[in-house]
Amino acid sequence: MPGSFFDVAVESQLMPLALYVLALAVFAQGTSEFMLSGLVPDLARDLGVSVSAAGALTSAFAAGMIVGAPLMAVAGMRWPRRRALTAFLVVFVLVHVVGAVTADFGVLLVTRVLAAVANAGFLAVGLAAAVAMVPPDAKGRATSVLLGGVTLACVAGVPGGAVLGQMFGWRAAFWAVALACLPALYAVLRGIPEANGAVARGVRGEARVLGEARVVVVLVLAALVNAATFCVFTYLAPLVTEVAGLAAGWVPAVLALFGLGSFAGVSVAGRLSDTRPVALLAGGGIALLAGWALLAATAGSPAAAVLLAFVQGALAFAVGSALIARALYAASGAPSLGGSFATAALNVGAAVGPALGGLALAAGLGHRSPAWAAAVLVAAALIIGVLARRTLFTSADDQSSDLRA
Repeated sequence: MPGSFFDVAVESQLMPLALYVLALAVFAQGTSEFMLSGLVPDLARDLGVSVSAAGALTSAFAAGMIVGAPLMAVAGMRWPRRRALTAFLVVFVLVHVVGAVTADFGVLLVTRVLAAVANAGFLAVGLAAAVAMVPPDAKGRATSVLLGGVTLACVAGVPGGAVLGQMFGWRAAFWAVALACLPALYAVLRGIPEANGAVARGVRGEARVLGEARVVVVLVLAALVNAATFCVFTYLAPLVTEVAGLAAGWVPAVLALFGLGSFAGVSVAGRLSDTRPVALLAGGGIALLAGWALLAATAGSPAAAVLLAFVQGALAFAVGSALIARALYAASGAPSLGGSFATAALNVGAAVGPALGGLALAAGLGHRSPAWAAAVLVAAALIIGVLARRTLFTSADDQSSDLRA
């Protein structure tokens, strides 16, 4: 809203303060997704279910994100963006309140799906709102601010949820997420422009844009890179303890280092994904591949494992956020649905990666195998990127960026 304290100009390369409002909400919602890894044993014991059954809560959240992103984006296309963001955030808060008080595992499972659907809708509309608030050549910077909330959730979500669970029980973590969303809800009501998400193209017109080859290719690349990231992140704890030989007390610190690296990577990639996309994606992709292979080969060294946790977090999220920015550039003709498909692509990767890592472990390939699997996934992304390089960078803004690279 013009004239409000949230309306900060974009001069001098500053991002609108409303973007940081969205990032605050994304941080609170991302914390909900990541915190369960530290709560599963306590939750399973309290609700009388097996640990594997409790682990299904994470899968339910990922499934809700994949399905919810495009569906909620379509449902909210005719709503003003502020109204859509508010509705998704209110639902997210309410289902966490229900989750915090229920004694029924089935009810809790349903709340996780509903929370994920609301989260997916918020992130999809939030991406559309973010790029609408900045100049056409600043999509990468806007994306990095929003995804910064996700990376901070990686840093704070797992250890924060674990600490609350140990001190006050797993329900306290659910209450904390609900409370953390309240300032974001107020800020969205005060600071997000009342712009309508509907466009002249409509759903069919935007769907045609999303079916274009370069949009599909960049979404596939984003899914592959994110699959590699979560393939390792999910099984980083046993790699640290069983291969590197570090004590279990080191696990939260290594996870936090990975999260800090991811925040650094997103921050640095913000501007580069707008001005040097080819250099960032090619150079970062090659370095990411080498890093996963190096981690697999040298994980027996505690120093190497700890250092590479930070480095790979930075590289993975730098390349991943750059690909999301490329998706938004490629799908500029689908401003309402482009963010939803980017969100779905990320979560396809977040679901597929851990599954592949689990298969490698179940096959008896050892605790290094998820890192080798991640290297294979990134190699596949690089091969596809090279084969489709002319398709990926064809618009005027991409060509100019290409020349600067």
